[in-house]
Amino acid sequence: MREMFSRDVRYPAYSATKSVTSTAVGLAVSEGKMDISRPLAECLDETLVNAMPAELRNGFSKLSIERFLTMSVTGYPFRPEGEDWLREVLAMHPDTESGPSFSYTNVSAYLVGAACENAVGMPIPEYLQPRIFEPLDMPLPEFQYDPQGRFNGATGMKLTVHELSLIGQLYLQEGEWNGTQLVPKEWTKLAVLKHIDNDRGGYGYFFWCGNDSFSISGKWGQRCIVYPKKGVMITYMGNIPDGAEKIQLIAEEFCEGL
Repeated sequence: MREMFSRDVRYPAYSATKSVTSTAVGLAVSEGKMDISRPLAECLDETLVNAMPAELRNGFSKLSIERFLTMSVTGYPFRPEGEDWLREVLAMHPDTESGPSFSYTNVSAYLVGAACENAVGMPIPEYLQPRIFEPLDMPLPEFQYDPQGRFNGATGMKLTVHELSLIGQLYLQEGEWNGTQLVPKEWTKLAVLKHIDNDRGGYGYFFWCGNDSFSISGKWGQRCIVYPKKGVMITYMGNIPDGAEKIQLIAEEFCEGL
């Protein structure tokens, strides 16, 4: 049990990866390399986008980066698969006519990760290393990639409980770390603001949102839950397929009682 709390032992963090992808987007926006109000298609490989059938391309090009950040594009399966994920995703038929509706899928975060990586012109881990990981004194985490070597923005990171806490603390401190603004303050507020409702409260830019909290969340009990007004944060790492939501409720009840 002691090993689980070691600063040095990393475990799969699953969808906590999405909040790290959001952080990369926020940095790219601040550097003028992305505009989340613009179509995500503009940040993907132009050759792949142009190879889409005209009908698909025209519809896909209506979808902004923000729609994907908020999981508000419907019609995708849960995860990308196949020998070339990006080509196969671009051959799918999302709903491009209806308005935003929450639809949780790894495809959205994968597309945002691929778009961000293309926009900044380097692998996301390499991009984040001097901007985030080094200032946090965090050795480069393990990441997951698609078969072509593109960053998987949805899942695949491994973190210690301490490292997951560092990411939450960075957002609790509105992007400031040891006197340096690592992530723009405006982004840290926008990312954790509820932009769309769902059955768990709401969703920001790859952060789950409660009434007075936000959380970085993996699928089987990897959580960093932050209460900004209270200055309280609780982080834990687990692998509990059948009990993750119960543990979260206990953690939330504890924090709300403070």
